[in-house]
Amino acid sequence: QVQLVESGGGLVQPGGSLRLPCAASGSIVSIDAMGWYRQTPGNERELVATITSGGSANYIDSVKGRFTISRDNAKNTVYLQMNSLRPEDTAVYYCNADKVTTSFRGTYYTHNYEFWGQGTQVTVSS
Repeated sequence: QVQLVESGGGLVQPGGSLRLPCAASGSIVSIDAMGWYRQTPGNERELVATITSGGSANYIDSVKGRFTISRDNAKNTVYLQMNSLRPEDTAVYYCNADKVTTSFRGTYYTHNYEFWGQGTQVTVSS
């Protein structure tokens, strides 16, 4: 089994910063891509940033220059550093992992579906 656990959310003042880690656990051999998404009530979940195993990152325009995604492959962990936070950044933030390869009794399995964490609340308010 593969599990993702986010943490680091909370209440922060506008202009402040938060760092969100997400750790994947299980008999993991490799993870191709990891990402961060966010969702507010009544809205679709939107992609925020993605990063490949090689460190190539992509961001939506609204967070460019403010957010940084990174990962530690040895720890199967992805991070989202959020600076200059705005009230409109308020959302539940979810991490995901795509094309995860696991090992069981000497056999490798590459999963075609994505794994998701349970989310962590980020609130930016005065």
